[in-house]
Amino acid sequence: MGSRLLNIQRRAAEHGRLRTGFTNGNNPARSGTWIVTSHSEEHVRRAAELWGGEPEPWTPLNSTISQWRVRTAASSIEALITPGDPLNQYNELWTAGGCKRRCDGETELLTRQPCLCARQFGEDWHQQRKGTVCSTTSRLNVMLPDLSGMGMWRAETHSFYAASEWGGMVDMVLAGTDGRGFVPVTLRIEPRQVVRDGKTKKFPVVVVELRGVTPRQALTGPMTAATALDPAGTQAVAAIEAPRPDYVAEAEGSLTSEDVRDVWRKARAAGHVDKDGRDELSKQLMAIAERMDDEPVEGELVD
Repeated sequence: MGSRLLNIQRRAAEHGRLRTGFTNGNNPARSGTWIVTSHSEEHVRRAAELWGGEPEPWTPLNSTISQWRVRTAASSIEALITPGDPLNQYNELWTAGGCKRRCDGETELLTRQPCLCARQFGEDWHQQRKGTVCSTTSRLNVMLPDLSGMGMWRAETHSFYAASEWGGMVDMVLAGTDGRGFVPVTLRIEPRQVVRDGKTKKFPVVVVELRGVTPRQALTGPMTAATALDPAGTQAVAAIEAPRPDYVAEAEGSLTSEDVRDVWRKARAAGHVDKDGRDELSKQLMAIAERMDDEPVEGELVD
């Protein structure tokens, strides 16, 4: 393996975003299904093939750079948590001029002052009107294994309720894997509601849950990439159920005994013969090879 710059943090390129809201003109709206946005038309069209929807050109608010997006029909999608710590969480206040506050819950990092929202409104500051206080912002970098490219996709939520669940889920996974290896997950948009001051409020929350593996598997150390990509073992089942090649016919069509032995080696690699060669198929193949050793080669003088 080659060398790496030690003073630069390595990370995969970001291919796009996974969103739970969209803009209708200048009006923001929530979505019960995933919205995929990217600078790449190819990525968005592939997402539409997988999860439904019509790709369309799209320009984010306060931006002049055109992108692509699709409002899919899927409320859950399959993803992979990648090695390292994929989650970043801050309380942030954004305006047209950029980020005005970024707080870790105790210290506002831009001014190095104690949390401004809590100091002004108390521990229930997150219930204040949007735009007057920070939004609890969680960003989770995942890989979408069924889209092209080896880059990352950023799922982002501003839900106060999702923040604790995302943090708890990711921290448990990291405790088991030490940030090494891939973990298969499902990102699911789940409708929630709360009753506050006699009023019912409905909102979507993004839930991150294990996919195809048990907590025991996820917490006993890093799993292989093959397991993470196919946690249910469907590829292995398909391989087992697939009909076995006709090794005997292939051997009969071989030109030399060494070709027949290559057929046996292929059968051994596929697990269709015993390594010691004592099974019935091995005996058949070896008999064919021995017969070819005894047969005269064309053009050879024989007494």
